[in-house]
Amino acid sequence: MCAFEPQRVRPSFPALQRKTDGLPVAYFDGPAGSQVPRQVIAAVTDYLARHNANRGASFASSRTTDQLLDAAHAAVGDLLGTNDPGEVVFGANMTTLTFALSRSLARTWQPGDEVLLSRLDHDANVTPWVLAAQEAGATVRWIDVRLSDCTLDLDSFARQLSPRTRLVAVGYASNATGTINPVARIAAQARAVGALNFVDAVHFAPHGLIDVRAIGCDFLACSAYKFFGPHVGVLWGRRELLESLTPYKLRPAPETLPGRWMTGTQNHEGIVGTAAAVEYLAEIGRIDGGATGSRRQQLQAAFEVITAYERELVRPLLEYLSQRPDFRVWGVTEPSRLSERVPTVSVTHASLTPRQLAEHLEARGLWTWTGNHYALPFTEAASLEPHGTLRIGLLHYNTPEEVARLIAALEEIGR
Repeated sequence: MCAFEPQRVRPSFPALQRKTDGLPVAYFDGPAGSQVPRQVIAAVTDYLARHNANRGASFASSRTTDQLLDAAHAAVGDLLGTNDPGEVVFGANMTTLTFALSRSLARTWQPGDEVLLSRLDHDANVTPWVLAAQEAGATVRWIDVRLSDCTLDLDSFARQLSPRTRLVAVGYASNATGTINPVARIAAQARAVGALNFVDAVHFAPHGLIDVRAIGCDFLACSAYKFFGPHVGVLWGRRELLESLTPYKLRPAPETLPGRWMTGTQNHEGIVGTAAAVEYLAEIGRIDGGATGSRRQQLQAAFEVITAYERELVRPLLEYLSQRPDFRVWGVTEPSRLSERVPTVSVTHASLTPRQLAEHLEARGLWTWTGNHYALPFTEAASLEPHGTLRIGLLHYNTPEEVARLIAALEEIGR
């Protein structure tokens, strides 16, 4: 494995050249949406300028649109670990796709069935299932969170899993605390009782390699705008399930995959940009990871170097915060457990609100996020409402120098 150097990729991101009041902006808001490299911007622009058309016609731009979109399904398939492009569904966003799937699954449920959800999740992996269960008369049960380190209570999960369970929905990584959940273990246990498993991989996707076959899940969703692409949602499902479930669709829409799950005219330029985002990551695998094989192998090499780099990037921040009794880090903090988290750090302060902390940092060109981050089940369980946390989200384009600036700004709060 080769070393990753962020200065190589940073010129590709126009946003990273931004300044505020003469200070360079350090983007620590990645969990809310990553910045976008030039090759993605160029792909979106080129599509709109030269190929904009609807699908299925005989003229040139429509044929090119078909080719570009088919290629995008294959590219995202490589990102997720499937060689079946028909299993890759695009949509407006992860939330909309999850609502659509939840309505279809609810038609297979009945009173007495149970749905098992996590209190560590983004609400997009909670409320769609709660509403679907209500409509079907099914019961919702909850996997508790250990607040000491913000990990799932797997004993709680095992106690509630039963032959009545129809669906287990969990996140791959928490967008509030950075915790990486043992999704393969959870999927295996769900499968053992005959339950389906849905994984929300939105927050994990920019940080680690996804392999739907290795996880053993039945469905997985993510969002391109979190992994350096446009605002497009992605749903993967096992072919046999996507073919057997009844989607809410128009009569003229195709019955074949993936079209039967892609309602209406799609965001063509966004989908083309999503393919370019996958290619951007593959390029990291070629240049920084030294990979020469298939695109999937290049993506694997990319995430090997990205993951290693991000763990070292977040280490000094966690070490600093652990020495500050006026701050609390919500999540795994031990250096020996960095493999159990992504570099998303949520903190609260003994006397200042998250908003006050964010305003202090913003004045120094350090852009962070505050609130519940739509992870309302967690902030409610942790009694963090109404202010939530200050969330500091690192991505591979962030630098050690930016982290040092952040630590210096937090040190000012101490003084």
